[in-house]
Amino acid sequence: MNINLAAPELIMAHRDEITAFLDKYLNIRGFRDDSMNGLQVQGDARVHKIALGVSASLEFFRRSADACADMAVTHHGLLWSRQERITGQFGDKVRFLIANNMSLAAYHLPLDGHPVIGHNRAILRYLGARSVKPFGDYHEKPIGFQGTLAKPLSVENVCAILRRKLASSPQVFSGGPAKIRTVAVVSGGAASMLGQALGKGIDLYVTGEPSEYVQEQCRE
Repeated sequence: MNINLAAPELIMAHRDEITAFLDKYLNIRGFRDDSMNGLQVQGDARVHKIALGVSASLEFFRRSADACADMAVTHHGLLWSRQERITGQFGDKVRFLIANNMSLAAYHLPLDGHPVIGHNRAILRYLGARSVKPFGDYHEKPIGFQGTLAKPLSVENVCAILRRKLASSPQVFSGGPAKIRTVAVVSGGAASMLGQALGKGIDLYVTGEPSEYVQEQCRE
């Protein structure tokens, strides 16, 4: 008996089918965003492997190429509302992608604000929040979420959960109640939305980047 074992065929998808799905699922037309969301650099039409990352750095692209990725998908892409000259670090990244025939797609606010897989929704899920609803208007559209914890937690307990889930140590500006019942989340550089949280009587506001002036806002 002769048995021929052929090498398994790699599963392949088309680049444009992938980006069309992501564009629709993440509703990129529903957000006013400085990021040029969607396909930013067009590489090979055939995609066998996708690399996922936060920011479009050259190191990330190199590691993606080492892993034989045909497409990179990031939260912070290369192209924003202000077009750059293809020089310096920006030029190095573009040339690397083209030389490796690698596509780049980016999804900024649509990934932050997605009601199922978005960053803000995920953080509230980690905290076990209930009665979740949209929060944080940006260009008249909410990009974050707020919710009520199943049971009141201290700030220390909340930080411990986020530290474990996000592998990051939160910076805390204290000033709220000892026990946290309501939480609002807008990831990224959204310290300016603290005022919206205060206006809604939120106990704890979680964002991605601190600003100096909000420390006094919290104390007040």
